[in-house]
Amino acid sequence: MDRVGLLQLDSVPVVIRTQYLPLFSRLGPYDPGLLDRVAYRDDEWFEAWCHEASLLPIENEPLLRWHKARCRQGQTWSGLVALARDEPRYIAEVLEQVRERPLVAGDLRNPRPQTGQWWGSRSIGSLALDWLFRIGEVGIRRRPGFAKEFDLLERIVPAPILAQPTPSEADAQRTLVEQAARSLGVATAAELVDYHRLPKREGKDRVEELVEAQQLIPVSVQGWDREAFLHIDAARVRSISACTVLSPFDPVVWHRDRARRLFGFDYRLEIYIPEARRVHGYYVLPLLLGDQLVGRIDAKTDRSAGVLRVQAAFSEPGHDPATVLDGCRAALSDLAQMVGVQGWMVDGDRGDLLPRLGRTGRLIG
Repeated sequence: MDRVGLLQLDSVPVVIRTQYLPLFSRLGPYDPGLLDRVAYRDDEWFEAWCHEASLLPIENEPLLRWHKARCRQGQTWSGLVALARDEPRYIAEVLEQVRERPLVAGDLRNPRPQTGQWWGSRSIGSLALDWLFRIGEVGIRRRPGFAKEFDLLERIVPAPILAQPTPSEADAQRTLVEQAARSLGVATAAELVDYHRLPKREGKDRVEELVEAQQLIPVSVQGWDREAFLHIDAARVRSISACTVLSPFDPVVWHRDRARRLFGFDYRLEIYIPEARRVHGYYVLPLLLGDQLVGRIDAKTDRSAGVLRVQAAFSEPGHDPATVLDGCRAALSDLAQMVGVQGWMVDGDRGDLLPRLGRTGRLIG
């Protein structure tokens, strides 16, 4: 977590919820309950709106106060701003109920269900809690099933951290850009700014300031058509022996243009594309072997059958499918162990790897 800096959250549990996968990709199979404990019981990490919804080290809380202040000023989703303007008394009542005890939206005494306004069928109470989260009055832990449990931020973030002075917007943004640079090693300004989803113009100003402070070194990268920046402490790794799949929301691939320039990997998440127009599948996991992205696997966890279903598997152009196959099998076996099923099985007919993959892969022991 120190190296990556944040974990993006997503509610789609096709294989396993995405926050568990970046650590798996770097460490191998582990007990997902360890992440839940650290994030939601020990409160060593906290949930914030950063790179979308994210988990970050609790020490970063002061660095995001500027964003919460902007939300208070109306710089967030218009529906939440309208709710805060029109329903201040109700929002105060919701906050008072959270003060009494941690709760999910359905626990509110009057959640005020609605249909057809703002975001589908979400209750007014749920939106009020989201507003309070955006402005920093409450924080989020997760109950089983990934349900949001809202609690006062002061009961999640330790008092010594809350007592720290609030850095200026520029100081906080500079620190976040510097953290992104440590995580990425070498990156364009756009990639550094995107890591914590900073405002683009301000983020680029922060990059320039870090260059002036000699924390970032302007460099050219062979094959890149734009300037890049190297963190002064970036280390060149001698070799990488990875054999794993990545989450669609892993920092290695979440910036699509970076994935193209680094790996020649043109990646698009196809969840929201109609099935007939999908090229590779619904929830496609990039396959990393060594320091190359060599394939794509469309997989789904079937917990009732105790198996990971492989619906499609493709090798990337320029990579020998025969070489990719063994890595694909090993990565699938590790993934099956991670998600807690007995093994994997082929359950589709798409992709050049699928006919040669074998029908099943069982875990040993």
